Amino acid sequence: MSRIYEDLTVLIKRSKIILYILGAIFLLVLASYWKIQVLDHQKYWKMAEANRTRELPLVAPRGLILDRQQVILADNIPSFKLSLVPEAIDNYEKTIDNLSLLLELGEEELRKRIERYKFVSLYQPVVIKDNLKLEEVSLIEARKEEFPELKLEVEPKRNYPLGSTAAHLLGYLQEASADEIKANPDKQWRLGEMVGKSGLEKQYNDYLTGIEGKLVEMVDSRGRPIAEISRTEPLPGKSLVLSIDIDLQKKAEELLQGREGAIVILEPRTGECLALVSSPSFDPNRFITRFSTEEWLSIVNDPGKPLENRAIRGMYSPGSIFKIIMALAGLDQGLITENSTFFCSGALKLYGNVFSCWYQAGHGRRNLAEAIKDSCNVYFYQLGYQMDIDVIANYARKMGLGQKTNLDIPGEKDGLVPSSEWKRKTMGEPWYPGETISVSIGQGPLLVTPIQIACVTASLANRGLSVRPTLIKENRGELIGSRIQLPRETFEKVIEGMWQSVNNHGTGQGAFQAGLDICGKTGSTQLISRKTAEKIAGEEGQVAKTHSWFTGFAPRENPEIVVTVLVEYGGLGGQTAAPIAGQIFKAYRDKYVRPENIKGN
Repeated sequence: MSRIYEDLTVLIKRSKIILYILGAIFLLVLASYWKIQVLDHQKYWKMAEANRTRELPLVAPRGLILDRQQVILADNIPSFKLSLVPEAIDNYEKTIDNLSLLLELGEEELRKRIERYKFVSLYQPVVIKDNLKLEEVSLIEARKEEFPELKLEVEPKRNYPLGSTAAHLLGYLQEASADEIKANPDKQWRLGEMVGKSGLEKQYNDYLTGIEGKLVEMVDSRGRPIAEISRTEPLPGKSLVLSIDIDLQKKAEELLQGREGAIVILEPRTGECLALVSSPSFDPNRFITRFSTEEWLSIVNDPGKPLENRAIRGMYSPGSIFKIIMALAGLDQGLITENSTFFCSGALKLYGNVFSCWYQAGHGRRNLAEAIKDSCNVYFYQLGYQMDIDVIANYARKMGLGQKTNLDIPGEKDGLVPSSEWKRKTMGEPWYPGETISVSIGQGPLLVTPIQIACVTASLANRGLSVRPTLIKENRGELIGSRIQLPRETFEKVIEGMWQSVNNHGTGQGAFQAGLDICGKTGSTQLISRKTAEKIAGEEGQVAKTHSWFTGFAPRENPEIVVTVLVEYGGLGGQTAAPIAGQIFKAYRDKYVRPENIKGN
C-alpha cells in the first residue's frame, strides 16, 4: 500500500540545524551587548562623555632651580603648544597632508609624532608641535574652523636663562616616551609630558614636578569647545637651592673653553659642590622642543661627546695624583718615614724592565716631601716595589676609589681599582709584580673619575674625615662621612709635600696664589709608552700629549676649598691643569677671602 503522508524527517533535521544556528547567533549578539554594556561600560561611557565633554590637563610649573646666592638657573616661561585629537580626524591622509603644509613639518616626522602614541585612546590629545612662534599661533587661530582636530594651548615651558652654563649638573627635560609611560604606570605621566632625563632634573623630577590641574569643557560634535564646565588650578613644584656658586661655575667653564675635561670645586668640610664642570657642554634649552631624530643624532654623534658628564663619568688613570695614596699607604705600613730617601737617576730597572722618571736627568736623592713636590716617579717605583698590589688596592678603596661617591645626580661610574682577584676574574691570569710598578705611579688599569679625586683631596684636607659630595645646599650638616683609620700625622706628612709642590718651586707651582697657602698635587696620565711617544715625535715632530691633572686645597689649615682639574690631552699637569686651578683659587680668594685674612698681609 502506497504511503499517504510525505516523509518530513529530512525537513525536520534541517529545521533543527537552522534553529541551532539562529540560537547561536542570538547568543553571540546577546554576549556582544553584555560585553558592551557591562564589561566595556567604562570605556564606552568615557567615549560618550568625550562627545560632549573633554578633560584637559593644566600643566603645573616645575619648581625653580637656584644657586646658593638665589640666582635662577632654571625657571619657566609661557609657551604655545599644538595637540591633535585623533578621534576628530575624518580623513587621516588628507589631514596629514594639510597639517604638514600648515605647520611646515615633514609628513614623515608628523606621522611619527602621531603614531608614537597609537596605544592610547583616540580622544586623548597628542602633542605634535610646541614652542610655537606668534606667527604660527596666528595662522592656526585663523584656520581653526578647518581643523577642529587641533587643540592650541598655553603651558609653562622649562627655561635655562644661562644657556649652557651648568648644563651637565642641571640636566635636561624631554617628552616621556611611549615605553617610559608604559613602564611607569605609577608615575601617571600623560601624553606629551616633559620629564627629567639627566642631571638634577632627573634625580629630583618628582620633587620639582607640581600637581596638575584639570579643565573640563563642553564640546560640540566636531570637538570644538562650547563652554567651560569646571577648572582646577595646578600647584607649582618645589624649588631646589643648590650649593653651586654660579660665579665659580662660570669661571671654571671659561677656563675649560675649547678643551675637553672636567673641574670639580668642593667645600671640604661639608662636601658641598661649588662647581661641577664638564667640557664641552650643551644648551639644555634645545631639548625642550620636540626635535627630529636627525637633530638628536647630530648631538649624540658629536665627536666631543657634549652630553657626557666627564666629572662623574669620565674614567681616567690618575697618574701622579695617585702618589698621594701610595705615600699614605707606605707611611702607614711602616715602609717609609718622612725622612726616607731614594736616589733618582732618571730611570730604574726592575723585573728586567726599565721604568723611567718623567724627568730624564733624574732628581737625585729625595725624601718623601721632596718626592711629592717634584712628583718623582723613581721614588714611588721603589716604594711600589716593596708593596703588594692587594695592599695598594686596600688603601685606594679606603680613600674612596673604586666606588661611587653618591653625588646626587644619576649616571656616576665606579672607576676601577685593580687587584690580584680582579685580574683572575676578568682575564684569567695572575697579577705580575711588574704591573704593580706601573700602578704605583697611577698608571696601568687603575681608573678614577674627577669627582672621586676631589673627594680624596677633601678627605686629605680634613686629615682623614671623608665627606659625601652634594649639589644641594639644604643638605648641609648631613654630609660628614666616616673617619679614615689613619693617624692625623700621616696625613700631615703628605700635606707637607703637597704644600711644597705649590709653594716651593714644585710641579704644582702654577697653582700658586700669594697668601692663600695652597696645597696640591699634579698628575700627567701617560696614554702610550715612552717608546711609542718617541716614535711619534720622530715621525711627526711632536710628542704625543698626556691628560693633565691637578688637585689641591686651600688654605693649609682649616681648608675652605678643594679644586680638581682634569684636561684631556693637556700635557703635563704642572703646565696646564695647575695654572687653571690657580685661576680658580684666585677667583675664590677675590670673592670670599677678606684682604686682612690673606696670609702675609
